[in-house]
Amino acid sequence: MEISALTRSVVKRNHAVISPDGYINSNVPGWTNCTVNVIINEQMGARLCQTIISLRAGGRLEGKTLASQIFFYVVEGQLEVSVSGETKTLTQNQFLYVPIGKEYLFQNPTEGTQILTFHKVYEPLEGYAVPGVFFGEKDDSKAPIYMNDEALRIQELLPNEPGFDMAVNIFTYDLGGHLPMVETHIMEHGLLYLQGQAVYMLDQEWYPVKKGDSIWMAPYCQQWATTMGKEPSVYIYYKNVNRFPTVV
Repeated sequence: MEISALTRSVVKRNHAVISPDGYINSNVPGWTNCTVNVIINEQMGARLCQTIISLRAGGRLEGKTLASQIFFYVVEGQLEVSVSGETKTLTQNQFLYVPIGKEYLFQNPTEGTQILTFHKVYEPLEGYAVPGVFFGEKDDSKAPIYMNDEALRIQELLPNEPGFDMAVNIFTYDLGGHLPMVETHIMEHGLLYLQGQAVYMLDQEWYPVKKGDSIWMAPYCQQWATTMGKEPSVYIYYKNVNRFPTVV
């Protein structure tokens, strides 16, 4: 018998590891016939929101972005999306970025379709237009080697342009791959493991993680990771970019 008081999840002042064993479902207006799990949001001290959505047959996500832009990534399955007069079918490892002020509709999912979302309040930048709707997909051929280490590759999913104030990347660690330093920086992260197993160090504490686990890292949370097991580890992650580091 499993001991219900055990979990790999941990929530601390400046980081969190959230494993699926502790999910509690939420209701989001306009998102129906689906299970929504809010993994990260401002009530834990974050300045982003990350959700995992599991859709049943007939599931539907309908809404309009207001202050926050939303990045949608299909983790599993497929569904149809309509935004700005354009309709497409999104399949596994494809994504859609919806800027502020846009209506969106996701419908006709296959049973068990799972979507990851990142939400961020958009910060306008004088002289630059708000980005438009943007579609894309995971493509390993567009993931260059990171810091001259052939075991590390990063694909940037959103354009690296000043109009964007958020970035979403996919980081692949081949066997033996690890970050070349302990990172300490102003950017905040939310991430989801898409494949494999790893060890993540967060603020001098060590955590085993695997496919399906999410991590939040506040600004200046020290971080380091290495893959483990018999396959590459892959995660998709958010960070805030391209804006002044202070409002003073």
